[in-house]
Amino acid sequence: MLARGLSKRFGDFEAVRGVDLDVRPGEAFGFLGPNGAGKSSTMRMIACVSPRTGGDLAVLGMDPGRDGPRIRARLGVVPQQDTLDNELTVRQNLQVYGRYFGLSKAHVRARATELMDFAQLAERADDPVEPLSGGMKRRLTIARSLINDPELLLLDEPTTGLDPQARHLLWDRLFRLKQQGTTLIITTHYMDEAEQLCDRLVVMDGGRIAAEGSPGELISRHCTREVLELRFAPDAQGEVEPKVADLADRVEVLPDRLLLYTADGESALKAAHNRGVVPVSSLVRRSTLEDVFLHLTGRTLVD
Repeated sequence: MLARGLSKRFGDFEAVRGVDLDVRPGEAFGFLGPNGAGKSSTMRMIACVSPRTGGDLAVLGMDPGRDGPRIRARLGVVPQQDTLDNELTVRQNLQVYGRYFGLSKAHVRARATELMDFAQLAERADDPVEPLSGGMKRRLTIARSLINDPELLLLDEPTTGLDPQARHLLWDRLFRLKQQGTTLIITTHYMDEAEQLCDRLVVMDGGRIAAEGSPGELISRHCTREVLELRFAPDAQGEVEPKVADLADRVEVLPDRLLLYTADGESALKAAHNRGVVPVSSLVRRSTLEDVFLHLTGRTLVD
């Protein structure tokens, strides 16, 4: 997938502003950013369901403006909200969807069986969808998106609303797909998800790309090795910030805490204590993609 100067406008509002992208076959590529960053608008153009306003876009070597149906036949799409038919069984959801691609009944039956095994839903094959757990429904939605054996799978916020166990099971299924050679493009709010799944990613903000690289590259490029979090009572951190500013490469002031970016968080904490700084609580942790985003845009990922 290749994009150069890609843009999308809705009236006077420009949702995507001249984005350049290069997604390699077989990799997992992520879009990270808050609501309104332009992630979903970009994904809809890649999925050939929303025409671009400007720029160039090639998906699977074809132009969505001319070859939309041919591209969609080779895509899998996992929408942000599940769109399953709750009146049908697990098996029927897969088989009915497969017929939309013009696949034979025999092929769809065999493929549905494979995908129920892949999604760990074989034991629920003939159960109606409505009573399934959120994690099961999400796995079924992903299985359904694979019915046509797509070369490129688009996933919009794939684990939103799932508990940790369901998220990790879903990550395992997606990792297996990547091992099989499927190209994944993922939008997510979750930093740990991006670090787990994505070979490369872009941080989007205001319709533009603020940074691009692997998770490790972005963290090393834009952050220190460690972060010291000092939590205080509301509005107290502003008075403390001048006392600790020289203990870190950078200090971020948030509503209830200070973030000190430093190579050695424990040393910075000891020095702060020696200066009479007494936080409600403290934590030394490694830098994350959320710290990258905070540095680049001045706000946290989930607005």
